[in-house]
Amino acid sequence: MKADIHPNYREICFLDTSNGFKFVTRSCANAKEMIKMEDGRELPLYKIDTSSESHPFYTGTQKSVDNMGGRVERFRNRFGKTKAASAEVAAAVPAAE
Repeated sequence: MKADIHPNYREICFLDTSNGFKFVTRSCANAKEMIKMEDGRELPLYKIDTSSESHPFYTGTQKSVDNMGGRVERFRNRFGKTKAASAEVAAAVPAAE
């Protein structure tokens, strides 16, 4: 293999800044800070805004658009075609011969 062409693939600690959750994995991410782990290892530290511990989808706190004040239902009532109206339009248009 050629020397000096491969990225620095190593263990790195990711820190979720929203709740302090840390996890260690291998990555090529560039880290400027170091952190001392509980087991005595010193690893590069990469700070992230959201992880699976704080993301609404994974924590079960994500809100559905259908449940947000009935906005979707109001839109469907205002602009949606009803089955009766579409049946009347279909009956009024003669079949192409």
